[in-house]
Formats: sequence, C-alpha cells, structure tokens
Amino acid sequence: MTHRQPQPSSFSPFQRLGARPRMLLLALAAALTLGACERRDAAAEVDAAAARPSGNYAAGGAMESRRMRMAEPAPPAPAAMSLDQQAEKQVGESAPLQRYLAIRQDLNVEVAPDQLAESWGKVRDLCGTLRCELLSSSLLRETPQQAGNATLEMRVEPADVEKLLAGLAGVAKVVAHNTTSEDKTAEVIDVEARIKNRTEFRDSLRVMLRDTTTKRTMADLLQIQRTLADTQAELDASATQRKVLQQQTSKQHIQIQFTTVRALVGGGESYNPMTQALRNAGRVLAESVGSLITFVAAVLPWLLLLVPVLWGVRRLWLRRRQARAA
Repeated sequence: MTHRQPQPSSFSPFQRLGARPRMLLLALAAALTLGACERRDAAAEVDAAAARPSGNYAAGGAMESRRMRMAEPAPPAPAAMSLDQQAEKQVGESAPLQRYLAIRQDLNVEVAPDQLAESWGKVRDLCGTLRCELLSSSLLRETPQQAGNATLEMRVEPADVEKLLAGLAGVAKVVAHNTTSEDKTAEVIDVEARIKNRTEFRDSLRVMLRDTTTKRTMADLLQIQRTLADTQAELDASATQRKVLQQQTSKQHIQIQFTTVRALVGGGESYNPMTQALRNAGRVLAESVGSLITFVAAVLPWLLLLVPVLWGVRRLWLRRRQARAA
C-alpha cells in the first residue's frame, strides 16, 4: 500500500480563514478606505473654500455640518489694496530717498600786504592739484591810493574740500566762514520725470513715423514730425537743466575773498585839541591853497574879458567930463 507524503498547502493565510472571518475583514477594509477617501475629499474642499475670498459653498445637509466640524476656522482674507497703497508700500519698503544739496561756502581771509599775490597764487595752484574747477580769479595789488584784494571762485569735490581748506589755512588767516545749503531734490526729481516722459513720448512718435501699415495723410505726417521736433527740443532743454543741477549738487561752490591786514591806530591815546590841530594844519593849509588855486583858475578868464571893457568905459567917461568942463 502506497503512502503519500503530505504536501504543503498552497492557500494563503487569508484563504485558510473561514468564510465569516473573511467577510468581516473585507467589510473592515472597505470601511477604512471609505473613511480615508471622505476625509481627503473633505480636506480638499475645505482648503478650496478657505482660499476663495467670497462665495457660496455647494454643499448642504449633514455632509456640510461634518465638513465644518472637521475644518479649522480659516483666517480672514486680506482686503485688496489700491494702486496708491501698493505704491506707498513699495516706496516705504525701498531705500531712503536720495537728497541733492547745493552747498556753498564763502570765506574771507587776511594776509600781509606783501604776501597777497603769493598766497593767492598758492591757493589757485592747489586747486589745480585737486578735483577742483576754477570758475573765476582776480588780483588787485596794493597801491598808495587803495588797498589790495583778490578773489577765487571754484567748484570742489566734497572729498577734496578739507584739503583745500587746510591749504588755505596754511597761507592766510580765515576771519569769516559762511556755509549755506539749498535742497535741490524736488527739482532734480521733477526734471528726471520730465526727461523720462518726454523720452517715451519721442520714442512713440518715432514708432508712428516708421509704421507703414497704417495709412496717414501728408498733413498727419507733418504734424507728427513737428511734434517730434518740439518734443526733442524740450528733451534737450531738460537734459541741459539736469547737467546744471548735477554740477551744483555734485560739487561744492567755494568763494574766497583775500584782503590785506590793516593796523589800527589811535585806539588808546587821549584826545588833545592842540595836537589834533597841529596834525591837521598841513592838511587844512593844502586844502586852502587848493581852493585858492581853483578860485583863481575860475575867475581869471573873466578878468581878462572885463578889464579891457572897464578901461574903455573909464576913458569914455573922462572925455565926456572934459568936454562938459570946456
């Protein structure tokens, strides 16, 4: 009698279960899958509802109540900002506005009379070694009739202003120093905005002239060309004004006035009329002689004219008198 060896079973553990346990496991798996799907769908709908700023939810009844219980309260949507508010926000978040200042410094310095030309020349030569633009210079040497003076007017880079002032202090004595500042920021911004707008308008006019698809009359083309020429002229004027503002704000305007030192006299002496009269005697005598010379020079032509006339009148009168006596 042949005996068969027992073969291992080819059924899985799930198949070896009975029919009722398998039904329970399938029902449990289906319930878990359905619950996961519902939670996923509910979460997706809640997210979509929270993302919408306004609108009605297309659900109702018990499902809507369950979704509202499962979803957390969403934060309120921010209100839409206007364009002005967005521009203000961008300006506030941007860097601080650059200021354009036109700075001017006026200095009065004193030097010895014999060192006026030398000190003036040293400061002028120092300007040539720095980032300095000499605008004007004048020198009047001292004479017995008038005191000497000199002036220098220049534009200097802010980084070299201290070097220039240090060199000036080494050759002259600063007696007055005034600094003024004028804010050109609004003017610069206005000119730059005008240049930008005129440039865009000019480019649009050039595009219109190059457009061959649109039919235009000769009058229209001439009008466009005239408008383009006027716009280009305005643009050139604004560009020139911007260059002038650039020179005024990028460099400091410095003007130096040189004067000679004068000694003060008579500060501590007591007043004496006799001493003062003796000091003024020569001046008074010279003024009197000058007045006499002026009087003689004014009267002499009349004397030359009147003396012959008077002599002739006297001779005529004497003849008549002698005739009456005879």
